[in-house]
Parts: sequence; structure tokens; C-alpha cells
Amino acid sequence: MSGKNQQSSSSLALIGGRLATSGEAVTVVIRDGRIESLGQPDVGHTTDQQIDVSGCLISPGFVDLCCNLREPGNGQKGNIASESRAAARGGFTTLCASPETSPVNDSGAVTNLILDVAAKKSKVRILPIGAITRGLEGELLSDMSGLAGAGCVAMGNGSRPVRNARVLRRCMAYAQTFGLTVMFAPENQALAADGYAHDGSVAARLGLLGVPEVAETAAVMEMLLLAEETGARLHLSQLSCGRSVDMLREARGRGISVTADVAMHQLLFTENALSGFDSRFHVRPPLRSEHDRQALVAGVQDGTIDAVTSQHQPHDSAAKQAPLAATEPGLSTVETTLSMGLKLVDRGELTLPRLVHSLTVGPASVIQRNAVIKQGVPADLCVFDPDGSWSPSDDTLLSAGRHHPFPHQSLPGVVRLTLCNGETAWTSEQS
Repeated sequence: MSGKNQQSSSSLALIGGRLATSGEAVTVVIRDGRIESLGQPDVGHTTDQQIDVSGCLISPGFVDLCCNLREPGNGQKGNIASESRAAARGGFTTLCASPETSPVNDSGAVTNLILDVAAKKSKVRILPIGAITRGLEGELLSDMSGLAGAGCVAMGNGSRPVRNARVLRRCMAYAQTFGLTVMFAPENQALAADGYAHDGSVAARLGLLGVPEVAETAAVMEMLLLAEETGARLHLSQLSCGRSVDMLREARGRGISVTADVAMHQLLFTENALSGFDSRFHVRPPLRSEHDRQALVAGVQDGTIDAVTSQHQPHDSAAKQAPLAATEPGLSTVETTLSMGLKLVDRGELTLPRLVHSLTVGPASVIQRNAVIKQGVPADLCVFDPDGSWSPSDDTLLSAGRHHPFPHQSLPGVVRLTLCNGETAWTSEQS
């Protein structure tokens, strides 16, 4: 791939690439931040700049429904500048920022702060998720209408459960009044208790405190019933159990307005990743059985699960260097999400079009956005080489979080160029 001064160009042609979904060879012409045309490869174009992307696939920019940007916060675990740059390197052009900030994003003032910092320091689009309860404490409802007016695209409780079903019902009813999407990570806290691993054979062998599957499935059923009763637009975040996929599929058949996502690492790893007490794989919800993993992958492939997320959670090194139970949950994954997905494609478990759909069209539809490549739309694009490879390490990663799942391993797929509104957010020439 060649080209210079990409950000200053008002017109640009991507030549020699193929559309990721169809394999069709196209020349993409971008002018003033929008896609002007999708022409045939042999058609000449007069543009300020031409970039040869031969051997690469061109996809809509990826959309992440769950990304922790750590700002506002103390800065030790990253910030909007560092994590958005890492996301652009991973092919993401739109990030839904978790409300789990410090202070919590439960007011228009915090939302405005996030958007102001993003406008100055991020080359990709930041869309805040507002806290559905004050302080994410699961008790008093936040000013959802005010948060939406400030720029929040949905309301959620991050990774923290709403303990009281009555409060959960009020949240959904209030959100439905204003036509807002509510996002919940389903977990029954009483059943999950102090667990931090899947309640299975690995936890039993290592003496780890387990989180039973019913801690998730009981919460999924409760949320589905409340969504059916209130008419709320429900999104189930970070599913981990095969039974949850079955319940989701059945609820859709009953006409319940519900969507769902799964973190990419749940599609690739199982409880066995904890066998060596590896604190990197202390995640929430926990990695579960191979049966669950296969059911989640099947749910993505058949469209029951709408979106795949990074569930990116950067931590400082100290957060992962305690005994397993005392470490903080979460993986740093926003730069490796595409590569993990391509591993599943190489295995024959996912098709490439379905992988791209779950990273683009699927998540965009959850927040009532579009992620398409067609004439007239903003040029949010990811150009990646599916046959390229790279090795993540402390020297090559951009995120402040170094607890990634593949240290010094060769991974498939290299993002060569990420464009957001036609501007260069990332190019491999920067690395």
C-alpha cells in the first residue's frame, strides 16, 4: 500500500482492493469525506491521491458496542487518546464508550466532557453510553432523557447488575417512553456471588470459585420477560452461555424487541484458558465450556447474536499481577479483535461475510446507525490484508493495556488503513 499526506487530501481513490462481503473488485473514490463512487478497477479516476490496496479487503469501519476508554479517570489504565488510536489500529471507526468511567457517565456534564475530549483527541467516532442508574448503583434511575439529549446513544449499567427487579422494570419502562435502547449484561448477582470462573471442571480442579450458568440465564429470562411486558428495546450485552442463545432465539420468535452481542474472546477461548491460573483470562462473564463456545459461535453465524464486541478493558500491570481471585477482570483486545475473528474463519467456524457483518452492520443496527459501503455515505472504512500476519507485543501494541491474549504469537490479518469520515485514523505506514 502506498500514499502520502492522506489526511490533507480532499479526494482519494482506493485501487486494487475487493469488498470484504462479496469479494468484488472495486475502486472506491472518496471526496470530501464521503464515498463518491464504487467503480470498476480499470476505470481511471482524477483524485488528489490514489492508494494501491491490492491484496486487501475493504470493509465498513468496525463498530464496537462495548469499549472501555477509561476517561474520565485517573489515566493509569489509558485514556480516550490512547485507546481510540488502538481501536483505529484494529479497524474500528465507531466506539460505544462504556458508562463505567470515573466519575460515572450519569449526567449530561460527563457526557459532554467525553464528547469534548473525543473531538480533540480521537480520530474515530466516540458514542457514549449513559448510565441507566445513578452512579451505576442499580437503585435510582438516571436522567435518561437528559443523557440522550447530551449525546448518549443508549443507556446501560455497564458490567454491574441491577439487583432489584422492580428497579429494572422501571428502567425499561422509562427508557421505552423515550424510545431509548437499554443495554444490560445479564447476571444474577445473588447466584454469581463472589465467583470469578465458570462453575465447571476447571474451577473444581483448581479450587476456584465458580459462577454457574444459571446466574446468566436467570437474568436473561427476567430481562426478556420485562422487555416483553414494557415494550422496551432491549440489548443483552456479553452473553457467555449456550442456553442464553436458545432463549434469545425463542424470544425473537415471540416478537420481543431484543438484540444481543458477545465478546470476541468468548468465541475463541474456554474455561481451559484458566488452567495455569493465568490472570489475563479472568474476565466477566467468565469463559465457559466448549459446548457454550460452540453455541455462541453458531449464534453469530446464524444471526441470532447480532454483534461481536471487543469488550476492551485496559488495565495497568498491577491489576493483573495479584493472585487470580484478586485481579481485575478484563482483556485488552481492541487491536486483536479482527485477528481473533479471522482465526475462527480459518477454522471454518465462521464465514468471512458473517464475521464482517457482526463487526459492522450488526452492531450499527443496535444503535440505529448504518455501516455500509455505498455512494453518498461517510467514508468509514477498514482496509485489511487477510493474508498478512503480525505479532502483538508490548512494543507493537498501542493500548495502555498490555494484558492481551496472544503475546508474541503470529496472528492473521493486518489492518492497512482505517478511514473515519474520509480522514486517516490509522495507516500501517505509521507502525
